[in-house]
Parts: sequence; C-alpha cells; structure tokens
Amino acid sequence: MSQLSTRHLLGIKNLTEEDVNLILDTAENFKEVINRPIKKVPSLRDITIANIFFENSTRTRLSFELAEKRLSADVVNFSSSNSSVKKGETLVDTVNNILSMKVDMVVMRHSSPGAPHFLSKNISANIVNAGDGTHEHPTQALLDAFSMREKLGDLQGKKIAIIGDILHSRVALSNIFCLQKLGAEVMVCGPITLLPKHIESLGVKVELDVRKALAWCDLANVLRIQLERQQIKYFPSLREYSLYYGINKKMLRQLDKEIVVMHPGPINRGVELSSDVADSKQAIILQQVENGVAVRMAVLYLLAGVRS
Repeated sequence: MSQLSTRHLLGIKNLTEEDVNLILDTAENFKEVINRPIKKVPSLRDITIANIFFENSTRTRLSFELAEKRLSADVVNFSSSNSSVKKGETLVDTVNNILSMKVDMVVMRHSSPGAPHFLSKNISANIVNAGDGTHEHPTQALLDAFSMREKLGDLQGKKIAIIGDILHSRVALSNIFCLQKLGAEVMVCGPITLLPKHIESLGVKVELDVRKALAWCDLANVLRIQLERQQIKYFPSLREYSLYYGINKKMLRQLDKEIVVMHPGPINRGVELSSDVADSKQAIILQQVENGVAVRMAVLYLLAGVRS
C-alpha cells in the first residue's frame, strides 16, 4: 500500500490499520531527513498549506509549521483572535476566503468537536484535524504510536496505560483507536469523575488505582489535567490529585520492571509527573516532540498524494 485510503485526516477512527502503518513507515524515512545537515526536501514545493487555529497551541502549531517548511510547502498562518471571525463570519466563509487565495490543504484546530468533519463536506481542500474539542487529535496519537514503536518494537500485545484526565482529552480517544489498530492492549486509569461513562465499551481495561495500572503496563502515557475544559470541579484540589494520581520516581522504583513514560505536553510538573520522572531516562517526552515533526511530514506528504 503506497497511498492513504482517505483524502482527509479527520480522526484515527476513520483510518485503516494499513493507513496507520503507512504513515508510521513513511515517518521513519522523514525522521532520517530531519536529522541530516540539510533538513529540507522539495516534496511539497507546489503545495500551499493554511494553518487555521481557533484555539491556542504551541507544540502542535510549531510542529506542523516546521513539517510544512521541511517539505518546502508554502505556509499561511491564521489565528482567529485577530480575524473576521470576531466580527461574526462563519467557519465556512472564513475558510473559503482563505481557499480563494489558492490554498491546497488546511490544518485546523477548533474547540468544537466535529468541526473538521463539517468543513470537509463543504470545501475542496484536504483537511488535517489538529485537534477538535474533546473529540480527537489524530497526529498526536500517530506520533505517540511512532514513539512507542521506536522504544518497544512491534506494539502487538504490548500493554499501554493511559493515565489522567481521560474525560476531557482528545489525545486519549485517538490513542485508544490507534493502539487498538496496532494490536496493543489498552488500559485507562484516573479518578472515576475523569473517566467517561461506558468507556469500557471501547474495549479498554479500566483501573482506578494508578499503582496497579503502572504494575500492569509496559508504557504509561500520562495526560495533562485540562482545567481549561472543566466547567465544574472533578476533584477537590490539584494537591489531592497529585497525591493519588501523580507519578513520582519512588513509585517507579517500587515496580519489578522498568516502564517507559510518555506525556503529550505541556506538563503540569508536580501534578501528573514529578520532575524526577519527567527528566528521567525512562521518559521519552522530548523524543515525542522530535517525532511529531516527522509524523506530520508523513501525513502531509501522503495526503498530498490523494488530492481531488
């Protein structure tokens, strides 16, 4: 298989297992490219890509922009904070105005779940979902899977625990879909108030005790507490959350094996992870950031091959 089965990356749920493996295999080639002295290839030199972000972002936006420039694409950056969206312009009108300037591909982050799906039905350009509300964040899941595969090898049968704020996390859902397509066993762990109802219907194990989750897994992907998405209090305080669900070096030393620790960032140090874990050799957090550029290069390159 040398081409994706879809012309948009709206979510991992829409991808086949072959699509996921093709993206990860292509990312391996691009990782070699970005570690060369000359880090650019002319693969997308005739393509114009618009980064349209309706939510704040640092890592994802910079990672996409760097990936686009490494591929020699022309890049247009759009921020809703200083745009006509503030004057009442609709999403479709905003994007169509951008597309009228001959843009070929749109990378979009939006606070509303399903916004990229809606847009894909109304415009002709390829759409890449850079995160839609609490729904999905497909490129994060792909870079996480790439980083896991790099560290653990084939993920078939590997035990992956996703720990933290599962309820508000788009990373969790995309990771579950992606890891299951690659044959991994998945467990979610967190306070019961931060676990979606009927999460077990997705075929994942559910654990409320973080120590049991760490003892079970080969790799722990620890998620940030997303206070900006919480309309009510889901736990008494950050101090109490850290006491029961924060992961520190002492907890890892008590395990009878060495597990790998990941975090999509940004880290709330001293809440989800202590600094001695975040900065330890067991953590591959900075490798995730590096791999994000290679994976996004692969996504953009492959989608450019299935333009309508």
